[in-house]
Amino acid sequence: MEATVTTANSEEKTWGGGNEPMGASYGKLMMWFFIVSDALTFSGFLAAYGFSRFKFIETWPLADEVFTHFPFMHGVSAPMYYVALMTFILIFSSVTMVLAVDAGHQMKKDKVVIYMFLTIIGGLIFVGSQAWEWKNFIKGEYGAIETKGGSLLQFVDKEGHRVSLADFAVTLPEEREQLTKNKGKWFMSEPTLPSYSVAEVQAGFKAHPDLLIRTEVITKEKKKTILSRQDSELRLSQASLVVEGANLTRNEYGSKLFADFFFFITGFHGFHVFSGVIINIIIFFNVLLGTYEKRKSYEMVEKVGLYWHFVDLVWVFVFTVFYLV
Repeated sequence: MEATVTTANSEEKTWGGGNEPMGASYGKLMMWFFIVSDALTFSGFLAAYGFSRFKFIETWPLADEVFTHFPFMHGVSAPMYYVALMTFILIFSSVTMVLAVDAGHQMKKDKVVIYMFLTIIGGLIFVGSQAWEWKNFIKGEYGAIETKGGSLLQFVDKEGHRVSLADFAVTLPEEREQLTKNKGKWFMSEPTLPSYSVAEVQAGFKAHPDLLIRTEVITKEKKKTILSRQDSELRLSQASLVVEGANLTRNEYGSKLFADFFFFITGFHGFHVFSGVIINIIIFFNVLLGTYEKRKSYEMVEKVGLYWHFVDLVWVFVFTVFYLV
């Protein structure tokens, strides 16, 4: 009879609520479930990127040639410098979040306020930097030509240095009219017209005999293939349209899939960072109001800290896959 009562009491204690599996509260455990599920989502995206890159490895853009901009240094090639700075800022914000959580364990409200404020500033700088990087990626720097077969042609001088369309394209007395819905057939439309037409690029190339064409095909030395002058003229005669910058349908840097994955994965991660900043701001004001002092627990700071560390860790993988490998 006593064994039966003991078993009943044990079952009531187990299923009666208020338990903390593995010593974690319900909220913290749910945050871990979310992190694991989100990690699997990012893993799927990065795996798809890896398979696509492996399939089109010969035409995949070189990161050192794509991400070369640095604020207030127009025209200066600084490959990967700003991306490295962005990464450092995000990792440093993770350090300040650790300090905020530690201060919360010690019930030091003032330190929690300071460290959370620094974390929010770091997150805002990162999101702003990512938006600036998107702007440059979309705008482009040199421009290129897409052939009728879909190949991409870039322009270089005899030393192999990139040359922008603006440096050699001529202006022809021709009128170009953008196709809009009210002017096209069956409500067709087209994107914004490029700065130069195909004919203007071809005429400019012909007038500069020192220019050569570089294809998107990468050699074993991890350099783009440069054609001879004769082959360059032959390939340019197959030009179909002028490409400036990158979007979901065109990409002056190389394979179109690179731009698709870049916008999707970095945008998805940027959304996570922005969401984390918003949540941090809400928790920050709760700290200022003394909400967690009254509860005698800063567990909410710890839970949002778990999310912030996850976002930082994901960026390490995104940074490695997109920029380093």
